[in-house]
Amino acid sequence: MKYQLCFILALQCVISSRASAGENHKPSTVQVTLSEWKVSLTPKTVPPGPVVFEVSNSGTIAHSLEIEGRGVEKSTSRILPGASATLSLNLRAGTYEAYCPVGKGSHKMLGMMNHLSVGGGAKRVAAESPVAEEEEYGEHAHAGMHGEGHEQEDGGGGGAKMMRVVGGGPVIQILPGPYPFADSAMVVIRTRPPDQQADLTKKAHAGPYSNNVAKIAGTISLLAIDRGASGDSVSGVAELTTQDRARWKVVMDRVQTKDIPFNPRFGGVIMGLFYHGSSGVHTPLVPTIQSSLALWAFAHLYKNDQLVTDSAMVHVMLLSRTRRTSDWALDCWDCSDRPIEELQLQVTSKPNTPAFDAPGGFLFVNWEKSSGRAEEE
Repeated sequence: MKYQLCFILALQCVISSRASAGENHKPSTVQVTLSEWKVSLTPKTVPPGPVVFEVSNSGTIAHSLEIEGRGVEKSTSRILPGASATLSLNLRAGTYEAYCPVGKGSHKMLGMMNHLSVGGGAKRVAAESPVAEEEEYGEHAHAGMHGEGHEQEDGGGGGAKMMRVVGGGPVIQILPGPYPFADSAMVVIRTRPPDQQADLTKKAHAGPYSNNVAKIAGTISLLAIDRGASGDSVSGVAELTTQDRARWKVVMDRVQTKDIPFNPRFGGVIMGLFYHGSSGVHTPLVPTIQSSLALWAFAHLYKNDQLVTDSAMVHVMLLSRTRRTSDWALDCWDCSDRPIEELQLQVTSKPNTPAFDAPGGFLFVNWEKSSGRAEEE
């Protein structure tokens, strides 16, 4: 009887141990939502062991999820808007970054990063970093990157970035014509809303992103300040004589802030952005580029000393070179690894207003050997 009792107790221990082991190996599930520009995790703390990330993209452009930490660095494939994916990993105790790797880190820089605590790492993370307790780390990271904390509210500037840009080198006017990488761009265009598809398809055949160019004369100088989602500013002047000998002056004095689907304005000014081309951000009718400055502004526009409008729409980029020096034709679909020295000025009329009296109704000018210098506010 005594031996039977011992046997039963031992058997119960074995069964209990196996049951516990089975429970410990049951996968944890983390729901992940990706959007512009944040990564939401539910829950944000899980026990060590297998973890299944169920990822959905509720944004308007393609994203993906990467988990990094403790020797792990795994990601999903690119997830289109409205689509979903899963990622299964076995995670040890510790803290892991959960971020969007799209755009060579550009999406992460814009705020698409969160933290997952596994096992005993939760308390340590909370103690060391109050940020980990934020419900939406992505929003906090985006605010922090742009200096939107209490320092800015108190007038301290809180991380504002300033850049002075001067155009140099050959000055090239881009005239209407077909886009040389239209087939590559169509892959992206097909993912856009119908109204954008129609507009982009039209511009691919006869728009401002062509190899139809002319050398002209002109100067440009500007100062841009990136204070985050609000408070950005720009001031600058461009003067040029176009191919038809018209004299134009562009006086930039305020930023555009209204976002358009797939075309965020980032508050008006942003430093260090990977976009266009295959990135899924902004028009694919510009090659994929790396910029040190991108801005959207309104300007007073003059032609032959006469005011044309006080609300011309301006886009300026200091970007990686997209054109070859022999004939200034576009010669790369992905130009993001090239030197950042091309300054691009685009000037268009506001929607539902008359186009400008210029070829194609727009001004599109490059300064091919330009520079930007960071300054303190």
